[in-house]
Amino acid sequence: MEYIGYFASILIGVALGLIGGGGSILTVPVLVYLFAVEPVLATAYSLFIVGLTSAVGSVGYFKKGLVNIKTAIVFGIPSIIAVFTTRAYIVPAIPKEIFSTGSFTLTKDLFLMLLFAVIMVIASYTMIKKDKKNTVDEAGEQKFNHPLILIEGSIVGIITGLVGAGGGFLIIPALVILSKLPMKEAVGTSLVIIAAKSLIGFFGEGGESIIDWQFLFTISAFAIIGIFIGTSLSKKIDGTKLKPAFGWFVLVMGIYIITKELFLK
Repeated sequence: MEYIGYFASILIGVALGLIGGGGSILTVPVLVYLFAVEPVLATAYSLFIVGLTSAVGSVGYFKKGLVNIKTAIVFGIPSIIAVFTTRAYIVPAIPKEIFSTGSFTLTKDLFLMLLFAVIMVIASYTMIKKDKKNTVDEAGEQKFNHPLILIEGSIVGIITGLVGAGGGFLIIPALVILSKLPMKEAVGTSLVIIAAKSLIGFFGEGGESIIDWQFLFTISAFAIIGIFIGTSLSKKIDGTKLKPAFGWFVLVMGIYIITKELFLK
């Protein structure tokens, strides 16, 4: 199982490098089902792995001038505040047993896994549906829809804090629609936002988890190898064509998690 887990960790990076978002959605299932990490700790580990991998992946976009710093700051600040607050205060405040009825008990672990599965299903829809062509007047002045960016950034931050996913599947469409960025620039900017909020969220942990740093750096190293592979492949393969297929895979994974957690335990 561990060898499969290491291979899957590479795929997380490949997906991030190739399609710019969605790869991080696999991190928690890989940690929980292949490495037997308990869910709350897995969401913390995921923040670090996704944050470090995205930071490395964003370097190439910086070199190509495909990172919009102004957008990263405007979108990133509410997102960073939300993810830090969620990891520091909200996650530790969730009781280990949320409620019980008959033979069914909704535990903290089960709640987070089910929430994660729902996010996976939503993410799969955004990947499967056909993108409308977005045209941007690059000569014109960039205009921000500040109220919507504030709301979207905060929502993405809370989701990231709860389930450990980077939220690229939400950030990239938001940057294209709300900030009027070209797609490639949206991907590069998204990686910077994901890196910042994920790493800050990880270090905002409420202190209820003991971190296995050796394991964490090992998985991160495999994911970083994957993002280099994905970035290299993106020069030869159109990631947007692979996105729907990956979306179907994420959908199946989401349904599997719901089925396993509710009916197969």
